[in-house]
Amino acid sequence: MNPGDRVRVDRADRTYEGVLLPSSTDDHLVVKLEGGYNVGVDRAEADVEVLAEDVYEIDGTDSVGDSDEASEIEFDDDLPTISLISTGGTIASTVDYRTGAVTAQFDAEDVLRAVPDLAGRANYRGRVVANILSENMEPPIWQDLAEAVYEEIEAGADGVVVMHGTDTMQYSASILSFALETPVPIVFTGSQRSADRPSSDNVMNAVCAVEAAKSDCAEVLVCMHGSESDDVCALHRGTRVRKNHTSRRDAFETVGAEPLGAVDYDALSDDGTDAIEFHREHGERGEADLAIEPDLESDVELLKFTPGMDPAFLDVIEGSAGLVLEGTGLGHVHTDLIPRIEELIEDGTTVVMTSQCLEGRVCDRVYDTGRDLLEAGVIEAGDTLPGTAKVKLMWTLANAEDVEEAMQTSLAGEIQERSVPWE
Repeated sequence: MNPGDRVRVDRADRTYEGVLLPSSTDDHLVVKLEGGYNVGVDRAEADVEVLAEDVYEIDGTDSVGDSDEASEIEFDDDLPTISLISTGGTIASTVDYRTGAVTAQFDAEDVLRAVPDLAGRANYRGRVVANILSENMEPPIWQDLAEAVYEEIEAGADGVVVMHGTDTMQYSASILSFALETPVPIVFTGSQRSADRPSSDNVMNAVCAVEAAKSDCAEVLVCMHGSESDDVCALHRGTRVRKNHTSRRDAFETVGAEPLGAVDYDALSDDGTDAIEFHREHGERGEADLAIEPDLESDVELLKFTPGMDPAFLDVIEGSAGLVLEGTGLGHVHTDLIPRIEELIEDGTTVVMTSQCLEGRVCDRVYDTGRDLLEAGVIEAGDTLPGTAKVKLMWTLANAEDVEEAMQTSLAGEIQERSVPWE
């Protein structure tokens, strides 16, 4: 049997049928199943039957990213320069041919090889800040990322695309929104489905992100599928976006408003000139002077209140610099927690209130509980999203002279003027 053959693999009480992929070891078989996923099987424990030979032509046995072939990137004086910064994630991932799992191991130049549709759209330069799955993102990497983006723009990049895992992309986009003043677009993008799957969204997202990075919107944006089809990518403001589905390609949504803009993929494919449209006011290219304030206070926690919560949870927060609470409704917790919250504030912990509701703002002046929280010293965060509020508090504790005023002021579009239905 050879890579490209259709095989049936029996192991224990499981049967797998699909196309045999190349493997980097002699001990494992890798089979691509009909649904697009890969499975790795111990060869010694499997019975294999070849159902059809050479169903697919598969060149080579090395995994993508292990190739010694150098990326050839031609420079065109008539094209803008876009910096590709990689942090890992599914958009920059490939198959581990030992197990069949998908792992993050591309660098920025590998992405250019993997997405040939990027050719001719811009001049590219790339750098790797991290090579991690996004659940492993940490504040020090945020700081490294902010510094890398700053350096790329300072060196003349006309736009920046940050390739990032989707699970924590909203946090990273938020922190860069606060840490950087940017005269050019900074566009986060990723992929819900890896490049080895037929339904992967990596090509379209990457192409649309590059086009957005060439636009006149000088803000931190998140560019991801705007529908389940391959027709449009939505452009979300970095401080108002949330991942609302685990696996759909259009998992990201702007909370409380329509997306800031959109990229018409079909128009891009047809070399259209009006492929990008912005729906609301935004920062303009060249309007701001490049600046960076990357300092963060990492000792900040985010805690969701639930009925029956043990007040002892708050003991863990003791001594922390900051706490963001996800309260119910207008921003409430059980009244029994309020004395402990007051003690934390008196001991120096800044406590900020947000709401678990997806839309609407905190208002602790309506009910007695809210008034008691305000009297205890809790700061209202308006309709700031809880995750955004956490990274904003980390940033304001390290950079703002008046933390309360900063948390109640929209610094990067995180607080909307008023919460109204937008549909």
